[in-house]
Amino acid sequence: LTGSPPQALVDDTEDVSLDFGSEEDLALRKAKIRHPLATFFHLFFRVSAIITYLFCDWFSNSFVACFVTILLLLSFDFWSVKNVTGRLLVGLHWWNQIDEDGKSHWVFEARRVPTVAASTEAEARIFWLGLIICPVIWAVFFFSTLFSLKLKWLALVIAGISLQTANLYGYIHCKLGGQKSISRVTSRFFVTADVPKRQTRRISEDPTEEHGKTGTR
Repeated sequence: LTGSPPQALVDDTEDVSLDFGSEEDLALRKAKIRHPLATFFHLFFRVSAIITYLFCDWFSNSFVACFVTILLLLSFDFWSVKNVTGRLLVGLHWWNQIDEDGKSHWVFEARRVPTVAASTEAEARIFWLGLIICPVIWAVFFFSTLFSLKLKWLALVIAGISLQTANLYGYIHCKLGGQKSISRVTSRFFVTADVPKRQTRRISEDPTEEHGKTGTR
């Protein structure tokens, strides 16, 4: 009789600790930013390109310097979003590959199983907001450039729209059809991997058949 209450107390404390841990993990997934550096650079290059475009006349009178600076920021943004921040913040990746026949194939990849370093809801929200809003801003710049007859900036605005819309288009495909593309790629891999096995089986079977024929002679 004296030993039963401590056992009940131990069980109660164990249950409370387990519940507290699950609530803490849920709170971390919703609120914590696990990749602060990737989140920062996801917005840094594209926001810097927009700010430089708006206020470049205040910093420099050289059109070439402003043009090159903005184009470099757009290029850095395209590369970082396509290759780094998409993988870390939302677990998506897209790329283009050329097969042996010279044909171009677009591959859209989506992470199926969440890992320990998976993205949080805050990171995913920041990723998609930055990915959608910035191309809309560049579209507004396009119409303002046409209406104000600043045609020298038109090529730069079109480059900004093209680079950022390409990332938006690729990640939308990853989100909607990434799992299908993964299954296709894996099926192709297993088919190509099975061909050498079949060839080795045929080679191994041919000597036995020849040996049997010579024996009958």
